[in-house]
Parts: sequence; structure tokens; C-alpha cells
Amino acid sequence: MDATASLFAILYTFSASLLYPVVIILILLVVFSLMLTGEFLSEYAKRHRDTANLEMTCKDVREHIRLQDFAMAAGSLRNIEQNYLVTGFAKDAAVHVEKNMIPAIGWLSQDYEIRMAKRLEQTRIVATVSPILGLMGTLIPLGPALIGLSQGDIVQLANNLMIAFATTVIGLFAGTIGYVLTQVRKRWYWQDMADIDYILDSLEVVE
Repeated sequence: MDATASLFAILYTFSASLLYPVVIILILLVVFSLMLTGEFLSEYAKRHRDTANLEMTCKDVREHIRLQDFAMAAGSLRNIEQNYLVTGFAKDAAVHVEKNMIPAIGWLSQDYEIRMAKRLEQTRIVATVSPILGLMGTLIPLGPALIGLSQGDIVQLANNLMIAFATTVIGLFAGTIGYVLTQVRKRWYWQDMADIDYILDSLEVVE
């Protein structure tokens, strides 16, 4: 019986010791989610997609590639005016086109896809971890709250319930921000990858 009581005491002490780290991490996640929101709004303001420009440029690139005029093809790629990831890819691809290193552009597109996935990881982690930590912050204070209730200590009960409810709200708040940013950015990057694939199709003449 003593062994069981000692085991339960260890579990209680361990779970109680997690409360402060959980609260601190939750506060940091809220701050981080607000920073990601500012970054998201900045990215939204800079997004620009001109399908007519993309089609015309890719048509010029295909024609120059067919004529083996790699310098002109690279120049056309540098004239693309799209979202910053697509424009960045086109400019990086132009360097390889000038050197007639077309296979390297396929590797470059995969590198850009990894960059997009990395940016999505940030908001996805916030969306996943915040509610989990919020739940932990809810459950951990319930032990002391129940003890306070059994002892008739209303102040201890109220304080612990306040912590439990606050961590739940904070966790859901940060998680909601992370989820919304993830979903919107996912759609953006699917569109960007479609444009990058269209550029790659324009270079298939020499493959």
C-alpha cells in the first residue's frame, strides 16, 4: 500500500511540476502566433499573380528553348512577375537555363516545395501543440482544485479553476490562429506550385 501511495505521489508531483512550463510555453505560442499573423498579413499584401504575364512568358521561354537560345530564355524567365516564390524560382531557374543545365531545374523545384512545407510547419505545429498544451494546463490544476474542494478551501479551488479555464482559452486561441493560417497558406502554395509546374512544362522541349 505504501508503494502504491508513493507511486501516486510521484505521478502527482511530476504532473504538478509541468504546470509552469506548460503555461510559459502557451504564452510563448500566443506571442509566436501573433508574430505569424503579422508575417501572414505582410505576405498577403505582397502576393501578386498575373496569369497573362505567366502564359506569355512561358510561351516565349518555350520558343527560345526550341531555338536553343538559352540566354533569351533566361531573360524571359527573369521578366516573370508573380508571387514572390514563383518569381524567386524563375530567377533561380534562369541561372541554370543560361548554363543549359535543365535537369537541375527539377531539383530546384523540389527545393522550393520543401521551403513551402517548412513555412507550413510553423503554423501547423502551433495549430497542433497549442490545444494539447491548453488541455494539459486544464487538467493539471484540477488536482489541487479537488483537494481544495475536499478541504473546503474555496480560494484554492477558485484559483486553480481560473488557471484551468485560462490555459484552455489561450491554447484554443493560438491553435485557431495556427489552423487558419495553415489552411490559407496551403492554398497559396498549391497555387504557387501549379505555376512553378507550368514553368517546368515550358522547359520540357529540351528534355
